[in-house]
Amino acid sequence: MPKKYVVFFKSIGRKWFIGLILVILIVFIYNQIVAIWLTGITLTLFLLSYLPYFFFKNKIKRLMKDYFMIEDDTVAQELRRPIREIREKLFEISQKQKGKKWLIIFLNKRYIFYHRDTIQKFTELYHKGYGDKEILENLKENDLRTRAEVKAIMDTLIKHSRLDEREVSVKQRRDQERYQ
Repeated sequence: MPKKYVVFFKSIGRKWFIGLILVILIVFIYNQIVAIWLTGITLTLFLLSYLPYFFFKNKIKRLMKDYFMIEDDTVAQELRRPIREIREKLFEISQKQKGKKWLIIFLNKRYIFYHRDTIQKFTELYHKGYGDKEILENLKENDLRTRAEVKAIMDTLIKHSRLDEREVSVKQRRDQERYQ
């Protein structure tokens, strides 16, 4: 059970904006120039409060681009942040990945980031007619481990309209290899 002073500060934290508006209105009645200055300072501080959010998001992206594949718990260890916070940020980033060259998938209650080189090789193999097993074997050096990851990558790429029709079907490619 939280202590009383923690609950008190949280309730103040939720209502600070309303209190600030009331203070500015009261000051506006007596001195309009000071009220305008208070409003400007408040808006500046409010906008500055978003800077850490943008810097943290960019820090996550820079870290992830150094790896072919990285999971959310490894990102949390590298950045020394709680896993919950990292997952929230990765969720936000994954919602806006439609035009990006890299990919973030959600598999087995964790987020996994794949570098653009991995995704590029994956799409090349997919278009050549390779099946899940062959794609997995060819991408072992890029840290792909399971066929479930291959399926999740494929589903996510299709969902974001980044994977076109195969040039050669899996059956056609296997028949060509068999009869040569």
